[in-house]
Amino acid sequence: MLMKRRSAIKKDLFAADQRREKLDRLGDPLLAFEEYIDFIALAKEVDRLAPRPKSLQGGRPPFPTETMVRILFLKRCNNLSDEQMEYQLLDRMSYQRFCGLTDSASIPDRTTVWTFENRIGELGAQALFDGMEQQLLKQGYIARGGQIIDATLVPAPKQHFTRDDKEQLKEGAMPVDWKPAKRRQKDLDATWIKKHGKSHHGYKLSVNVDRRYKVIRKIETDTASTHDSQHFDAVLDSANTCREVYADKGYPSAAREAQLKEAGYRNHIQRKGARNHPLSARQEKRNKRIAKIRARVEHIFAGIEQMGGKLIRTIGQARANFAMTMMAASYNLKRLVYLKRAGIEAF
Repeated sequence: MLMKRRSAIKKDLFAADQRREKLDRLGDPLLAFEEYIDFIALAKEVDRLAPRPKSLQGGRPPFPTETMVRILFLKRCNNLSDEQMEYQLLDRMSYQRFCGLTDSASIPDRTTVWTFENRIGELGAQALFDGMEQQLLKQGYIARGGQIIDATLVPAPKQHFTRDDKEQLKEGAMPVDWKPAKRRQKDLDATWIKKHGKSHHGYKLSVNVDRRYKVIRKIETDTASTHDSQHFDAVLDSANTCREVYADKGYPSAAREAQLKEAGYRNHIQRKGARNHPLSARQEKRNKRIAKIRARVEHIFAGIEQMGGKLIRTIGQARANFAMTMMAASYNLKRLVYLKRAGIEAF
């Protein structure tokens, strides 16, 4: 008589609970989000600037704003599409627990996520960014050590136009053969720029980062063709406790140096050589000294890349602004969690 083969698979009514306990022991990173981030405060700020629409009695009630805010951060931190976000919410136990959907019979689908993003728009994304700044300040992580200003290109899908289309668009007219469906798929706001001999298409995100904690304090969004220096005044942070300002060779000008000096800032903007007027050895040495400190801002852009990259797949300036603002807010969220878990005390 053949013996029955033994199997390690055993059915248990409490298997789901046991898996949750094991996840906690292994270290679910979303538990750190839960511990250090006040999502209720973020949701209140969003509702204040972009209030929930009042639905008629009998209609399907909306999901709580706090739940949707958590979903937005999950989506951005993991570079998920609306479709993938829906799938992961259905599939992943940790996502369900984090969003408060463990025992919910209904899960937000792709349309719900898309609708919520469009409802809150740029104002809502800015509210989340400002809300994260307030939580950083509340924990004592104020802007210290000086500020570093820089910009990064945010690529968008390249657009292809015929010669006739280009001529009509330059005149401010819409090509007559474009149907409404085609028009909705054409991004007429993104622009081209040439950098280091390569052409880039998309948008631009300018940031102000404090030297001490590497947190994004201010942002400005625009199209790629806008020069970096045009955002300098908008992102300059007067709240930083140190008066040192660092920037690369794209920002120097006599007027800016005079402006910084008059305002009491210490200018650490790299010098740029000109034709027949190369930099002196002393200026080159100064640039290298500044570069060692200014390089800290590149860590922020690398952190955004680690969240899935900077490429955005939206159409139009408004949605691009939303996506770039959420990039910055999500980076700050992860940065605050890191500072707390690493035991870096605010001082």
